[in-house]
Amino acid sequence: MTSRFDGIGMTSMRTRSRMVERLRERGIRDEELLAVMGSVPRHLFVDEALASRAYEDIPLPLGFGQTISSPYTVARMTEVLRNGRALKKVLEVGTGCGYQTAVLARLAKEVYSVERIGELLKRARTIFRDLRIYNVRLKHGDGQQGIPEAAPFDGIIVTAAIPHVPRALTEQLEVGGRMVLPLGAQEQVLYLIERTECGARETVLESVKFVPLVPGVVS
Repeated sequence: MTSRFDGIGMTSMRTRSRMVERLRERGIRDEELLAVMGSVPRHLFVDEALASRAYEDIPLPLGFGQTISSPYTVARMTEVLRNGRALKKVLEVGTGCGYQTAVLARLAKEVYSVERIGELLKRARTIFRDLRIYNVRLKHGDGQQGIPEAAPFDGIIVTAAIPHVPRALTEQLEVGGRMVLPLGAQEQVLYLIERTECGARETVLESVKFVPLVPGVVS
């Protein structure tokens, strides 16, 4: 019997496999990541009316002015974050629907994720429970502050655009750790920040488009 996790038609495993092949064609080489992308039921993280489009390589609206990033964006940021290494403790800024979180949860020992919109956090928590994802710790809070009580992290991923790198996040990155985030307002660029003994090294990756990271908390 097919469950809602497996999907049918445009949410089936065959559709997911086509998504994975498109990611390979666009240059994603991390096979462990690709296997995870093929296994996580992305259609569960979007509105039921949009489920048939869940595996297209496009962002989709979540409500509250937020979006779920395209599969390529999720794959690209995660591949850069991993850089071929095993992840231990990761911080995600902007839980959103929880899809990126779920991908990270299958690649890292622990994932801490902070979201400012309480309703989105509630939805994500329900999906994680249904998928039996137990290595994720969620916090309702201002993402620009990170989660200092859980630091340091060997990886930080920011899923909304900000004008500059928050000092609080850099300080929560351990030496040798990597942070991936979009910077800018109208024109946004994906950056890699690597924490070294001497400070932080920045690498510009590519142009991207994200919703802005807004300060404060919404219940």
